Amino acid sequence: MDNERIKEEYLELLWHMKEHRDASLAHFREELREEFRPELLAELSQAGIVELEGERIQLTASGAEHTRRLVRSHRLAERLVHDVLGVESEKGACEFEHILNPDLVDSICTLLGHPRECPHGMPIPEGECCRQGTQAVESSVVSLPELRVGEQARVAYVYASSDQQLHRLDNLLLRPGARIKLHQRHPSFVLECEGSLIAVDDRVAASIHVWASPQTPRAPAPHGRRGPRRGFPHGPPRRAGA
Repeated sequence: MDNERIKEEYLELLWHMKEHRDASLAHFREELREEFRPELLAELSQAGIVELEGERIQLTASGAEHTRRLVRSHRLAERLVHDVLGVESEKGACEFEHILNPDLVDSICTLLGHPRECPHGMPIPEGECCRQGTQAVESSVVSLPELRVGEQARVAYVYASSDQQLHRLDNLLLRPGARIKLHQRHPSFVLECEGSLIAVDDRVAASIHVWASPQTPRAPAPHGRRGPRRGFPHGPPRRAGA
């Protein structure tokens, strides 16, 4: 790995420490172990990107802005390779992030529907496309509650509240690329996936995002009184736990 890549890894670590309100130089060294190179840290300090003060280390204002773009690229790359390509996010994202230009990063963000978190649950820094509310591709990615009863779609990505929930949904084949059909909205969401009926509550349903036809009118978000449960010819649905 060349020196510039190593410096970027240093900056991403500092961003992660900033998110956890940690400015300890000792922690920085401990995380890097044998990869810690004082001369590179000195270069970042001389460039006005990193600020060193005794045993404290943090990003400067200009360093934070530069690092925000790096972290945004990395976490969006994780989201892309995990949700769309269906492979382990960390393997491809580390290299992918270094070749993404800002316009391509915003295009990927829009394609994915402006996701708020990476697959590990860390926040993705907001981009200009998010602030402007770009709709060009976002309209094709909607949450499950926006589907109409009887509508079919393909899963784009899933926001799981825990690894346990993610594995449970994956075991039910609710994963990126899966074809689903919504059968019922109340009192719980019931969808068909790979020939099986699955029941999910509002919170889990909202975590499932799908590719849907932008021409189809979207259903309103669930609210108010629930309707009656309907019967199913294929037997009762399985329930995906929270």
